[in-house]
Amino acid sequence: MSATLIPSPDLPELPAEAFAKHDPSPDPHFYREPRFVTHIDAPAIAAVTRLYAELLPPGGVILDLMSSWVSHLPPDTAFAAVIGHGLNQRELDANPRLTRRFVQDLNAEPHLPLESASLDAALICVSVQYLQQPVTVLSDVARVLRPGSPVVISFSNRCFPTKAVAIWSVLDATGHAQLVDLYLRRAGFARTETRTLIPEGAPSDPMTAVIGWTAPEA
Repeated sequence: MSATLIPSPDLPELPAEAFAKHDPSPDPHFYREPRFVTHIDAPAIAAVTRLYAELLPPGGVILDLMSSWVSHLPPDTAFAAVIGHGLNQRELDANPRLTRRFVQDLNAEPHLPLESASLDAALICVSVQYLQQPVTVLSDVARVLRPGSPVVISFSNRCFPTKAVAIWSVLDATGHAQLVDLYLRRAGFARTETRTLIPEGAPSDPMTAVIGWTAPEA
């Protein structure tokens, strides 16, 4: 692991090395080649899709943050726009659900090039473990969401271990959920909820989702 320590003023109770990585090289180098694979199995994908079908407003504007060549959106739901963000342009270009795409290293530049209160939902699927400034990123997600809108953060026990932050690597599934809930609360989300989509020990990849909602309009 790199000796470089990444302080987190938003999470002072965590050790200074919590967001260090075994591979400290710039993330765009790691993701420069496309990976046209799914990172969770079919039952886990189906569980995420069912959750999206429940939470995402038809006709809304959706941000798929840290996306890829698939978004796991419900196939029978139409959205006004689906904005995809990632680190590999070829993966984003291959995603048929995206209506707009942008490449950005959130660990180097955590602020989104999007208008405030312009989105109806945001998604992060099996990628939150790579964020080194999670509270800053999620605070900006809160900024771009409309009042009362959700961010849906889903994760399994799969990851690229050299690119996951140190604290993620030492926690279990319960710890991961508690950590993501902490991120959301520190980022200013008014309400959070944790759901077990597929429990540990099931005959497929386990899946958990932590959902945060922005405050409703006064």
